[in-house]
Amino acid sequence: MPDVVRFNDLRRGLQSTAPGVRDAIEEVLASGWFVLGPQHDAFERELAASLDIAAAAGVGNGTDALQLALQAVGARPGTAVITVANAGGYTSTATRAIGATPWYADVDPATLQATPATVNAALRSAPMPVSAIVVTHLFGQMADARGIVEAANGVPVVEDCAQAMGARSDGRAAGTFGTVATTSFYPTKNLGAVGDGGAVFSDDVELVARIRQLRQYGWSSKYRSSAAGGRNSRLDELQAAVLRRLLPALDADVARRREIHARYEAAASGRIRMVNRATPSYAGHLAVVVVDDRQRVTAILDDHGIGHDIHYPLPDHHQPIAEPEAPPLPVTEWASEHIISVPLYAGLTDDEQARVVAALHEMS
Repeated sequence: MPDVVRFNDLRRGLQSTAPGVRDAIEEVLASGWFVLGPQHDAFERELAASLDIAAAAGVGNGTDALQLALQAVGARPGTAVITVANAGGYTSTATRAIGATPWYADVDPATLQATPATVNAALRSAPMPVSAIVVTHLFGQMADARGIVEAANGVPVVEDCAQAMGARSDGRAAGTFGTVATTSFYPTKNLGAVGDGGAVFSDDVELVARIRQLRQYGWSSKYRSSAAGGRNSRLDELQAAVLRRLLPALDADVARRREIHARYEAAASGRIRMVNRATPSYAGHLAVVVVDDRQRVTAILDDHGIGHDIHYPLPDHHQPIAEPEAPPLPVTEWASEHIISVPLYAGLTDDEQARVVAALHEMS
């Protein structure tokens, strides 16, 4: 039997850039500067420039980015943060960490994203004042952030771009529509480091300055804590140096992902459908299939030797730590039982893609 088609293979993603990445690491080691140094500062500027946005702040990881962004826009105990329950729990975790309460919007049955209508319904049903709305650009597909900002009626909107770096709508990058945006540089992301990392970015330079203060103990100057809620969450020099080498290759990586996804779309019909389409607003982070019978589909993928995963199997409001009160989320709950993800990364060979396509044909 042929080798298994791995769901992801991070070794391949570095093959074409490995010399540059190794050089970047050696440069940092030789410099003796490992935290908040020149690589970090340069990466913040280059990331902001690539997004055509005013400022970016590197932080320790994507969940810290969400938590710090929520703190900066005023989320606090006694308020609700509106988000979705089908995006892995990261926003719910960040919300609970600052003492606020997650309140969930249901999702559209076609896109599995929050919409202005579902956010509006969540705003109306929230049992306490709403301090923020988090828009998750799920699977790499941009949600209607512009429409949600309008529906928010002045409530700050945080865009979670961890799965959508490289996506654009009307020429604007994901993360440039709301009050502030966040991303993760976890290694599996389209723009992934070789360890943990994250960033917050916005056109509001004062808000980004507040986040820079909060990420380092709330200091206004060394050893002087002036902002409540400060913590230690910094993107280290090694990760910043690696990300600087990978950032220029992001667009080509995303284009390759879209190309592969388009092949999958052509194969999916009948009893299955791909959630997304290979358009500029889709960064190709995950290839998610809606299926009639997940057990049947799983068996087909296993027979073909194809790795697979579920994003995500248990909605946030059904987690053991979830709050006792939640709005009805029928689409979210249905989707959690009818989706499965197949391999999608730029390093997939033509033969491996063909094997996935053959399995999709059989599922149909």
